[in-house]
Amino acid sequence: MVQMGSSMKKKTMAVPSRPKSLASVADQEPKQARKGAPAKRPAHDSWFSAAALRELVESLVAALVLAFLIRTFEAEAFVIPTGSMAPTLMGRHKDVVCPKCGYPFQVSASSEVDPHTNKLKNEEVFAGTCSMCGFTMDMSSPEVLRKEDTASFKGDRILVAKFPYHFVEPKRWDIAVFMYPGGAKTNYIKRLVGLPGETIRISHGDIWVKPNGRDTFSIARKPPDKVLAMMQPVYDNDYLQRDLLAAGWPVRWQPESPDPAAGWQASDDGKSFRVPGRGGEQWLAYRHCVPSYGDWFEVLEGRRVPRHVKPQLVSDFAAYNSEQARPKPPPGRWFANSGDRPPPLGPEPNPLRLGIHWVGDLVLEFTVDAEGPSGQVLADLVRGGRHFLCELDLNSGRAALSISGVEDFHPTAATKVRDRGRHEIRFANVDDELMLWVDDRLVEFDRPTSYDSRALDLVRPRKDDLLPARVGAREAAVRVSHLKLFRDIYYIAQRGRGSNGFVMTDYDPADEAELRRLSPEGFLSDSRVWDAFGRLREEDFSLSADQFFMLGDNSAQSKDSRLWDSEPPYQHYVHRDLLKGKAVVIYWPHSWDRTPGFPGVPRGVWFPLFPNVARMGFVR
Repeated sequence: MVQMGSSMKKKTMAVPSRPKSLASVADQEPKQARKGAPAKRPAHDSWFSAAALRELVESLVAALVLAFLIRTFEAEAFVIPTGSMAPTLMGRHKDVVCPKCGYPFQVSASSEVDPHTNKLKNEEVFAGTCSMCGFTMDMSSPEVLRKEDTASFKGDRILVAKFPYHFVEPKRWDIAVFMYPGGAKTNYIKRLVGLPGETIRISHGDIWVKPNGRDTFSIARKPPDKVLAMMQPVYDNDYLQRDLLAAGWPVRWQPESPDPAAGWQASDDGKSFRVPGRGGEQWLAYRHCVPSYGDWFEVLEGRRVPRHVKPQLVSDFAAYNSEQARPKPPPGRWFANSGDRPPPLGPEPNPLRLGIHWVGDLVLEFTVDAEGPSGQVLADLVRGGRHFLCELDLNSGRAALSISGVEDFHPTAATKVRDRGRHEIRFANVDDELMLWVDDRLVEFDRPTSYDSRALDLVRPRKDDLLPARVGAREAAVRVSHLKLFRDIYYIAQRGRGSNGFVMTDYDPADEAELRRLSPEGFLSDSRVWDAFGRLREEDFSLSADQFFMLGDNSAQSKDSRLWDSEPPYQHYVHRDLLKGKAVVIYWPHSWDRTPGFPGVPRGVWFPLFPNVARMGFVR
């Protein structure tokens, strides 16, 4: 849903010119007046004359008409009220920093506003769960943060261009504003994923398409810029949590070699790793070891965590959806801690809102510093038990891709990763396609890098998926740092029910009951129940001429085309006549009240309405 804001004008507004009557009078002045002799101007040669005022009014009316036309046919501003498009577009939310690991993240605050009247309710969001360390923070606790650090902000203000859809066809993956089919006075904003004449299938988190006249579905692949815009954080190794490590919690990136002299060695702060370049192939592997609420309770109580911590599958958890709300306290007061939990730990969240679907589409990022001109740098992503490998040769700069068990898949490309030097590497396995970026530039391979996941049977995870990402070196002396893992959006195959008051899943009912019995952490770590991922529901939606299918990026909390056909007018599509325009730019996210921090003043300087420049930019 979007709210209409003030109109934005692309053209310069007309400015009243000097009245022609004044110019004509000046031309008729006596020559002696032009030579400097005083001359009396006629009474009508005045800015307050009837002719001048008339012309001024005419110019203002023309400017207003021009502004109206621009708003009607070119661009209009909207405010995003909800989080259905998060993290691409933010609705009402809180910008917070985890008090344990220091990671900045957003938590939805849409529940503080009545969705029908847009007025604030007597309710506040006071707790949320960090996506890095899993800590559930009590934002109202004075031991954690000051009140101004947990304020709720309105959503992004965006500019919507109206003219594109008058001249060109809407494209898949556009972010479009349209009138809600169930109430033509309500503006919605979603991502367009289905085009006229197609049948759309949601299956295992991906979008599949079957055009009219064809018998089979093919996966809808996102372009590289959309992949980057839509990927969501899983773990950033720059935000290590010291309390967890001190209590015995395992680090997530660990060397696989038993030989410490030849294998990867961690820096003192644990944020970077170096391998000396001998001993053959050496691997640094990621384990998705996420502490539960109970683990954090034990750590804050000063107890050691269990010796054997089970890694989990990467899930579709989004910190944005972890909000907990309650009635507002009286002015000038706050709720005291319940006494049964150590501060600043918040109440236990609903575990079913902490990610319950396995996501195999991943993106790995890291910085590599090559200390010599020989050897290979390796990046490995695992999906469905198969290894998707990228090899970067430091001698030639050649990049080579391969898939375990697939003999005829050997795309290659030339890169700048050659000899000594530092490079930013990003390797993605998304929508049945491999992509590589070097220093933020997409690498072009000599042949297609796509594959068929159905032929490779990748719908069910295997034990190797508990090590979903690895960085390696083969006879290369290198140092890696800034290790980050992201996931693709997981589209939940749900249909016909509203998203309020329940958790959306696409599990078979019997498997969903098992999930609730085991809890998500047990379900995602116990391979004995993983046959459930092969029985996930699929949902098909057919589109006729001039019909479009819309989905929110925040699939777990989006009232979109999947759910509309359960209420009037009982349709899952948006007709072409309801399209209003294409989202173009975030021109004003919520402002900051302080400048960025700097040495000596880490919190910055108070500065009302200081612009949030980092979130300004084009909408992708």
